[in-house]
Amino acid sequence: MFEVIVLAIALSMDAFAVSIGLGSKDASKNLGIKAGIYFGVFQALMPFIGYMGGRGVLGWVDAYAHGIAFGLLALIGAKMIYEGLQEGVEADIQAITHKMMLMLAIATSIDAMAAGFSLTLLNVNAYLACLIIGVTTFTFSWAGVKIGRRSGTWLESRAEIFGGTVLILIGIKILIR
Repeated sequence: MFEVIVLAIALSMDAFAVSIGLGSKDASKNLGIKAGIYFGVFQALMPFIGYMGGRGVLGWVDAYAHGIAFGLLALIGAKMIYEGLQEGVEADIQAITHKMMLMLAIATSIDAMAAGFSLTLLNVNAYLACLIIGVTTFTFSWAGVKIGRRSGTWLESRAEIFGGTVLILIGIKILIR
């Protein structure tokens, strides 16, 4: 279960970083709840889709599953680190609408679908794991909006770099099992 909590924190860093950027742009009272719901729901749903897909192909790739999980987590982690070193998409956002939140939620959770494959290799209840990922992302997204309001965007890239590093470390742990 420890791996699930660490995975949940790492996966939520993309949403956390975007939420910080959103909070620095918009002071509306319910933005934290809105970001938490959008990002939390998608971050819970996408790993479950990845888990189900992973279960479907696990029999075919069983001998390579640990390497595949490592590769996916390493790629996702590297992508997060790269994005943490770049300018955020939030700078281009003019208005925070439901459509914009939906697009951001999908964009930040696509990586979680690939990470969901790694759940097939952990001895965990996938439903509980996805719930933990969703609740963790909700919490980090809500907090990110609050932090962004108070401090601006200085923490944004550090969160993505941290999350990417943790995903790579989880991949290494899966590989050496």
